Amino acid sequence: MRFGTTLSVTLTGSSHGTSVGAVIEGLPSGAPVDLDYVQSELDRRSPSHRKLATMRKEPDRLLVRSGIENGRATGEPIVTLVENVDVRRAPYDELVDVPRPGHADYPARVRWGSSLDLSGGGIFSGRMTVGLVIAGAIVHDLLRNKGVGTVAFTRSIGPENWEDPATEVTIEDLRQQSRANEVGCPDPNAALRMQTAIEEARRNGDSLGGIVEVRVEGVPPGVGEPFFDPVESVLSHAYFSIPAVKGVEFGAGFQAARMRGSEHNDPFYIERGEVRTRSNRAGGILGGLTTGMPIVARLAVKPTSSIAKEQDSVSLSRREPVRLVVKGRHDPCIVPRAVPVVENFTSFVVADFMARGGYL
Repeated sequence: MRFGTTLSVTLTGSSHGTSVGAVIEGLPSGAPVDLDYVQSELDRRSPSHRKLATMRKEPDRLLVRSGIENGRATGEPIVTLVENVDVRRAPYDELVDVPRPGHADYPARVRWGSSLDLSGGGIFSGRMTVGLVIAGAIVHDLLRNKGVGTVAFTRSIGPENWEDPATEVTIEDLRQQSRANEVGCPDPNAALRMQTAIEEARRNGDSLGGIVEVRVEGVPPGVGEPFFDPVESVLSHAYFSIPAVKGVEFGAGFQAARMRGSEHNDPFYIERGEVRTRSNRAGGILGGLTTGMPIVARLAVKPTSSIAKEQDSVSLSRREPVRLVVKGRHDPCIVPRAVPVVENFTSFVVADFMARGGYL
């Protein structure tokens, strides 16, 4: 449950335990930390203000036990937690013997047995991403002071997509526009279509997946490591740690497989004395190192596994088939709530890379 090198985050708690949280280590003494900003990012992730989210309403109030004093890191581990206050275990008690399709229940039972607490998904739950948001939001000011900014937004939900506009959109435009609606899409018309699709899936007792895009600007060229710790590899490692992420691509991604080299290569040029590229099909990364162009990645998020439709499963003890209806409170689409998780965890990984390379 630990991630990172020079900077690291260790996740604590479980979905229906007393709390969830994170221990962040490696932040230099005196580094600025805006706790109001951290709380605002937790609020973005929370379902409390979302009509299209789970009915589980957690206030997600940040508690800092150590490591921050007067808005500055002290140099010791930063211990944070968020209490779980809206816990209902009953719907999960009957599932000890019956694994839910699409969840980690079956392999987790094989690995750790029936004593493992899987209420609400346990340590496999999306609830654990609270710690990822905290970790990324804590390094926000550290990155901002170095001119680095990160934004994530919803690219698609189900069949509904947002296409890039004809004119260039700045990272600040994307931030403001995507935060103006519940689904986190920069275009209000596409956002409305996405919202309608989610509502239809909910009425049918079903769920939808989608794609989250993330962009990082201001990272200097040369950040990263070759071969086993490329920027793409470490970011992918981080992204696949987020529950429900099933695919990751950078830049042109899988479209590169259908291009010629002359189409995929990004030509270099000089702008105000700086080396730039005229396109960014590499996604801001070459040879595992940043190029100085924006880092661009897209994450495929699967449909929420817990749905109201009856599904096939098995009794692990009786070794016979059973029919299952998953009870409890669940999101019909987790893509909008994944957006702040992807944005903040990306920031944390970038901060770790820059700390390793002496850029912070």
